[in-house]
Amino acid sequence: MSFKFYMKPLLLLFFITLVAFSCKKDVALVQNIAKINTDIQIERFDMLFANVTSGKLSDLKTAYPFMFSEKYPDSFWLAKKADTLQVQLFNEVENTFSNFEDTENEIESLFNHLKYYFPEFNPPRIITTTNDVDFRNRVIVTDTIVVIALDSYLGSNHEFYGGIANFLKANLNKEQVVVDLANEYAKKHTYHPNRKTLLDEMIYFGKLLYFKDIIIPFKTEVSRIGYNKDELEWVKANESYIWRYFVSRELLFSTDSKLPSRFINPAPFSKFYLEEIDTKSPGRIGQYIGWQIVRAYMNQNDISLKDMLIKSTEDIFNNSKFKPRK
Repeated sequence: MSFKFYMKPLLLLFFITLVAFSCKKDVALVQNIAKINTDIQIERFDMLFANVTSGKLSDLKTAYPFMFSEKYPDSFWLAKKADTLQVQLFNEVENTFSNFEDTENEIESLFNHLKYYFPEFNPPRIITTTNDVDFRNRVIVTDTIVVIALDSYLGSNHEFYGGIANFLKANLNKEQVVVDLANEYAKKHTYHPNRKTLLDEMIYFGKLLYFKDIIIPFKTEVSRIGYNKDELEWVKANESYIWRYFVSRELLFSTDSKLPSRFINPAPFSKFYLEEIDTKSPGRIGQYIGWQIVRAYMNQNDISLKDMLIKSTEDIFNNSKFKPRK
C-alpha cells in the first residue's frame, strides 16, 4: 500500500480529534461561565413610579434619589405620573414586559461572561424606567448602576415610534435590550483613541462587535450588529466587492470627514454613490468590515479579549491577514 493511502485516514483522525478537542473546550468554557452565577435582581422603578401615591413618593425618592431632579417639587412628579400619555406609556411597557424572565436571564448571562473575561467586574444595580421614548439614550451604564428605558423596546412597529425613521426603530424591540447593554460595556472596555481615518473607525466598531461575539454568544449575528437577515446576507455576499471598493478608492487611510456618515454611522443605506448598490446596501457597512478584520486578527493571534481591545488600528490591521469572503 502506498504512503498516500495511509495519509487520508490519519488526516481524518487528526481532524476528528481536533474537532472533539475544540468541542470539549467549548463545553468546558460554557460550564465555567455558568458557574459564576451573578444572580441579578431587576428593580422595576417604572412600575413603582407608575403606582406611587402622594404618601409614598418621599419613600420612593429616598430609595431612588438619582431618578428625581431636585429642581422639581413633588407636585410635578405626581402630575407627571397621572398624565394621560404617561399612563398610556406605563400600560404599554407593562404589556410588553409583564414577563421579564427571559430578559433577566440574558442580562445575567451577559454579566457571567463579563465576570469571566474581566474578573474585576462587579454586577451593578439594574433599574428599569421610562424616559418618554428618548431612544438615543435607552441604556445608561455606570460602575454601580445600569438604567434601562423600557419604553424604547416596545417593538419596531409600535405606534409610539411612528415619527422615527425605519432604520432607527428597526431594533427598538425587547430582544435587543441585552445587545444594547453589551454594546455599552464594549465601549467602556475599548481603548481606541485618535480615530482619524476610516480604518480607525472600522477597527473601533469591529472591536465593539467582536466584544459582543464573546460576551453575548447566545445572541445571533443579526442581533449583534442590528441588521435583519436579508441585510446580513447581502453584506456577506458582497464582502469582496465592498473591500475592493474601499481599497481601489484609497478610502482606508483617508481622513475625509464625510466617510463616517457614508459607511459607519446609522443610516438607511451605505453611500457608495453607485445607484445599483446604494439602494440595496444596509448602513454601517464599514462597521461590518471592521468586525471581519478583528475576527481575522483574533484567529491569527494568540491574544486575550482584554488585550485586543487596547491594540492600535495598525497592529490589528497589519497582523490580521484579512481576506474578504468571495
